[in-house]
Formats: sequence, structure tokens, C-alpha cells
Amino acid sequence: MKISPFIISVIAVVSIAGCGQRKAEQFQALPFPDVMPPAMMEDPQDRADYMALNMWNSLADPSRTYPCDSLLVSGVRKADVEQKFANWVQVLGMSSRPVADKSVGRLYDRALACEKKDTSSNVFETFASLVEKYLFDPNSPLRDEDLYGAYASRLAAYEGYTEVQKGKYARDARLCALNKVGSKATDFRFADRRGKMRTLYGVKAPYTLLFFSNPGCEACMSIINVLKDDPQISGMISSGRLKVLNIYIDEDLDAWRSYMPIYPEEWHNGFDPDFVIRNETLYNVRAIPSLYLLDSEKTVLLKDAPENRMFEYLYSL
Repeated sequence: MKISPFIISVIAVVSIAGCGQRKAEQFQALPFPDVMPPAMMEDPQDRADYMALNMWNSLADPSRTYPCDSLLVSGVRKADVEQKFANWVQVLGMSSRPVADKSVGRLYDRALACEKKDTSSNVFETFASLVEKYLFDPNSPLRDEDLYGAYASRLAAYEGYTEVQKGKYARDARLCALNKVGSKATDFRFADRRGKMRTLYGVKAPYTLLFFSNPGCEACMSIINVLKDDPQISGMISSGRLKVLNIYIDEDLDAWRSYMPIYPEEWHNGFDPDFVIRNETLYNVRAIPSLYLLDSEKTVLLKDAPENRMFEYLYSL
């Protein structure tokens, strides 16, 4: 994948007196302190891994001096920090899972160190908010529950939070731990349109696309059209290399049955008769549609993946 332009950009770091040493009206925001890969590092994967691990070295440095203002994060405008954060999340997607996991842990450790040094840096609370917005919000095209769960588990132990706040993050982390990438997907039973009971593990194929959908959902219909009309993906389905398990988890079975002419017959179309999925006991389906990709052993390859990431992965198979 192409490395984002920010990796090779150069931004000068302006040295400025620390918090409290200048009048508020004199404060000027600092440029974002970019971190660059070593010049001899030419491999794109190595450069992405380096940026994933080191992008926040300068901004989230407890010894850094910066102007204080509620609109600044370690002296940098919040909007600039958010843009860099979005770029960083894209780089995480290009990195190996161990590197991405390590990067998230390193970000938390740096943010916590800044908070302990000076709460006015706004680093800790800003990253807590951005991690949730970009990695956990169901509408984020960059969401990644596994990475968010790792950060949330750390927030749940933060001594500066109330018990209510800790409980919220602990619950998030617990739900994100369900069906993690690299783990075996939890089996469940479903009923087909004739009422016959089947199971996830009973669907045999090199790849299984687990598709949680609702009738009347426009985003679901968009995905259905791609699965039906894209030559490469529909070819995988028709050959049996990819099977689609389309599951409805709500109660209006009449509406679901009315959509049978829309769902391809070669798909496995069913509903959850026990409501265990909707009730968060097996899968954390926070929004519809939700897509999972499983291999032949039902190991999770992609979890609640944005549709563009799912399709890119399928094209690469």
C-alpha cells in the first residue's frame, strides 16, 4: 500500500518557553513536530512500522515545553493533532498486528507520562477521545475494535478516572475482546427461512463472510450489490471459495422474510432465534451492517471491518 505523504514531509519544530512563562495573548501554536524514519530506511513496510511506533515521540514528550491553552495539545492546535492521528491510524492498518498493538500501548504510556508531568498539556484526554472516535465509533471508516480494546483496557485502570468512567472503559474492553482477529470465531446457531437450525461452523468453505444485516438498511443493500455484481467477489462466491452467511439479529421476522427475493439463494440466510448475538453475549454487533471474514478453520481474519477494507482484502485473495 502507498505510504501517506505525511511520512516524508518535514515540519520544523519551534522552541518556545514552557507553560506559564508567557502571557496568554502572546501564545502561538506550535507546528506539529513530525518524526521521520531514518534516511537509510527505504522499505515501505519498515517505514510504516517506524512511524507507527514513533510518530508521537516529540508531541507526547513529558520534557517538552509548550504554550498552554485549552485549544492546544502540547502546544499544537487540536485540529492539527487530529489530522495526524487519522494519518497514524491509517499507518497502523499498514503495519503488522504486533507492531500496531505495541504502538497503541506506547501511545498510552506516553500520554500518561504527559498527564503526570502536567495536566494542562491536554495530551491524555485528547488521545483518549481520538482513540474512541477513530478506532471504536461504528461510523469510523478506520475503526479497529482490537486496537481500541487494548487502549480501553488501560484507560479502565487509570487512577484519575471515576469508577463510572473506569467501568465504561472496562465494559468496552470486554466487548472488544470478543472474537478478536486471530482467534476462533464463536460458534452460534441460526435458523434459515424454513426454520431449519444450522450453525456457523456448519458452513464449510475456504472463506466465510459473516454479514450481520437488516432489511431496509441502505448500507446493507450497498454491500449486497457489491457481493452480487462485482465480478471477482461474485466469482469467489459462485465457485464456493467464499460463502456468505447473512444473519438477522432482530425480531421483525416478517420484514426479514420479505427480503428473501433480494438475498441470493446461494447465500446462507438466517436469523438468530435466541437473540444471543443482539444481547452481546456472543458478538459485539454495535451497528448494522457488520462484516467479519473467517478462514476455513473459522479463525477471524477481519472483525467488524469497514466495507472498503473488507473488499480490498477479498480482492487480494
